[in-house]
Amino acid sequence: MDLIIDCFAGGGGASVGIEMALGRSPDIAINHDPAAILMHKTNHPDTLHLTEDIFNVDLQKYVRGRHVALMWASPDCTQFSKAKGGKPRNSGIRMLPWAVYKHAKAVRPDVIIMENVEEIQQWGPLDSSGRPIKAKAGVEYRQFIQSLRGLGYAFDSRELVAADYGAPTTRKRWYAIFRCDDRPIVWPKQTHSKDGAVPGTKVWEPVWKYLDLLDFGKSIFGRKKPLAEKTMRRTAAGLEKYVFRNPEPFIVVVNHGGKTFRGQSIHEPLSTITARHGYGVVTPFLIQYHSETTKDPRGQTVAEPIKTIDTSNRYGLVIAFLEKFYKSGSGQDMMQPLHTITTSPGHFGQITVLAVEWEQLKRSGIDDETAQKCTWVSQFILEYYGCGTGQSLNDPLHTVVTKDRFALITILGSEYCIVDIFLRMLSPEELKLAQGFPKDYIIDRDYNWNRYPKSKQVARIGNSVVPIMAKKLVEANCGYLRKGNREPTPMTFYEAGGQMAFA
Repeated sequence: MDLIIDCFAGGGGASVGIEMALGRSPDIAINHDPAAILMHKTNHPDTLHLTEDIFNVDLQKYVRGRHVALMWASPDCTQFSKAKGGKPRNSGIRMLPWAVYKHAKAVRPDVIIMENVEEIQQWGPLDSSGRPIKAKAGVEYRQFIQSLRGLGYAFDSRELVAADYGAPTTRKRWYAIFRCDDRPIVWPKQTHSKDGAVPGTKVWEPVWKYLDLLDFGKSIFGRKKPLAEKTMRRTAAGLEKYVFRNPEPFIVVVNHGGKTFRGQSIHEPLSTITARHGYGVVTPFLIQYHSETTKDPRGQTVAEPIKTIDTSNRYGLVIAFLEKFYKSGSGQDMMQPLHTITTSPGHFGQITVLAVEWEQLKRSGIDDETAQKCTWVSQFILEYYGCGTGQSLNDPLHTVVTKDRFALITILGSEYCIVDIFLRMLSPEELKLAQGFPKDYIIDRDYNWNRYPKSKQVARIGNSVVPIMAKKLVEANCGYLRKGNREPTPMTFYEAGGQMAFA
């Protein structure tokens, strides 16, 4: 049987993508990190796992003269990435692509697919301080490509955005295809585009579909340990950009059963949900725990794919929940725009803003607890926005603090009062789905059923290949290796009454 090898296998992003494309797992997976192999083996139990240094492993020993049809290789990208900034680079890690050449020479796969950050194309020698020599940028990259060509491989490469192929992330990577079997190199057809304007494409897959919007997290007020000043400022900046001043908010609606999420543009009729106090609408956005050097918050609406997920868990989810009190039974026109939820990358977190329609609130009466919450929110807005002088309520999507100390938002003429703000980090499970992994992919325990720490879960996800990209590239170039459809992970489990059971 033709063999498939996944070098630098990690937690299994490329492997599960191969499985999605061909209905079979790789025959051999290599990684030096035992923790990564733990997750990989959980989901690919029939694969031969080699916990060895990629340069030292003798693939000929394991291949035993059999034909290798496909080898996937995603060398560590951290020493090429621009995210490294001006820090010194590790020359040993930057040499990892040469292991691909070594194994290509030894076992000669028909097809080699590589993935890395686009900056790998600037790969060159380092100076004595460990920093890239600008004048020699790209020298080693070209030598590497030429060496593989010298083995008889045809070569092509492109920079592709995962969202253009249906993944809920905008992760952009360099992909290279080498092949020596006289078949043509094929690039998958783009299926999605940011606004659907590219003929024949759908709009980018929004990340809100993969988030638990019913989990608000905790209020940012009244905590035993107050949130850090930087976190509060990120929250304020996100609210300013994605809620108060958003010209066209994105709407997420949850049905009264609490399990179905649907999204829509503000230009479509809005369905409502039955919430604790009546009808409500959710509008989420994401914030990132990154730079403190810019006034413009690094975030996004959840109507878009999530930006690149890294190993440090730096996303937080912010939810603006506009709630209405209907004691009068007057109802309202639901053709109104809503505010956005922001999920921030850092430790992934979520902020939820509760709001009520001003007129309905006055008619309904306010208890002491609600009044206290409104006071907290008003103080928060005063401190971080400095808008205590108020403004005209004729200005849409703008926050004011009134004489009653309530924070008001005016949305197309309808006034709302924010009564609380909630924040939580995104869970590893949400990150897994946002990276494009199948829902049944197990990340929280190893093949011995020991729990896998959350930090390790996030690290594996952040380091992983986007499975959908592996699927698309392998389908386009190795579809003839297909054996069937991918089966769910064998050890899939569910929680039932506190007891763990196998599905």
